[in-house]
Amino acid sequence: MTTTFNHGFTEEQVALKESALEFTRREVTPHLDQWEKDGEIPREFQKKLAHAGFLGIGVPEEVGGDGGSLIDACAMQQGFMEGGWSGGLMASAYTHGIAIPHIIQNGSKELVDTYVRPVLSGDMIGSLAITEPGAGSDVANIATRAVRDGDHYVINGAKTFITSSVRGDFVTTAVRTGEPGAHGISLIVVPKGTPGFTVSRKLDKMGWLASDTGELTYEDVRVPAANLVGQENHGFYYIAENFVSERIWLALMGYGHALRCLNLAADYCRVRDAFGKPLVANQVVRAKLTEMHRQVAVARSYTLEVARRYDAGENCIAEACLAKQTAVDTAVWVADQAVQLHGGMGYMRESEVERHYRDVRLLPIGGGATEVLTDLAARLLGYAK
Repeated sequence: MTTTFNHGFTEEQVALKESALEFTRREVTPHLDQWEKDGEIPREFQKKLAHAGFLGIGVPEEVGGDGGSLIDACAMQQGFMEGGWSGGLMASAYTHGIAIPHIIQNGSKELVDTYVRPVLSGDMIGSLAITEPGAGSDVANIATRAVRDGDHYVINGAKTFITSSVRGDFVTTAVRTGEPGAHGISLIVVPKGTPGFTVSRKLDKMGWLASDTGELTYEDVRVPAANLVGQENHGFYYIAENFVSERIWLALMGYGHALRCLNLAADYCRVRDAFGKPLVANQVVRAKLTEMHRQVAVARSYTLEVARRYDAGENCIAEACLAKQTAVDTAVWVADQAVQLHGGMGYMRESEVERHYRDVRLLPIGGGATEVLTDLAARLLGYAK
């Protein structure tokens, strides 16, 4: 018996979730172990996602997307995670979820036609570069600088921990164009192959192995001024606008990992005999599985509630921070319990729960560390002076 959750989804959204599950069985499950070993996913996978109608869900049709709401995207992603996607696969396949929204919302038609449409058709791969060696969650203090020189910007600096930057075709880069702090940041699209722009190092990670992660160097990189996204010195606000959807996406990954770990652990406990009876015959094991189920259900309900409020146009920045924390804390705890219930097998690389255990550890860090987001939520909720 497999545990799933469909409440809160329409019939169409449940069908979308089931389609994502079937796609996973056909196009992902046979290959995922090899992609984890390779350290990246093949470029043609983007075309398969686009052909199946999964790449542009939640993106407006007028820019090449498939339309739909954030809740539609939630249903799709739940199907993928229920099917056993790794964190690295999700991050790589959907890096455009953080690379192109700023261009869609604020960029010129030329930028949309040059970068957004090819990404949504699976022909290009984009990434977003914010984090630097000296600035992670503290976005307002990035140091990479872009100086206007006629019809170009000249960029100097470095970025690190950038998802999909190794195989990516362009990087939407956060740069400093003005005064210190949030008011002096802009976003500029930097195409791969631009002189002076290099992937200086491919990074090895604890988890998210199927996701290529790079360190980037910008040395007198000249980029056309037309590659500026929106207005100069407005980049911080463009980034902040999309933090809610990014954090909901990470929350979805969290409860998705947890739900998969719950099902893997429950199946193992039904078939694994110890002391003459299945593990699930022990009260302590049943209680543990039930608590795992409870935490997954709570995390999912909270995440989808915030997603619905976001779709309705509400300002829910604080709630998105708290939903992410709830879901990723659930992922970390449930994955740990799943490994424990598997015993020695849970510590083996051949066990899927071992992979989830490593993958979920990034979630309380990525998209804003839990400590930073908790403090942000405190200020937004009026609990700080």
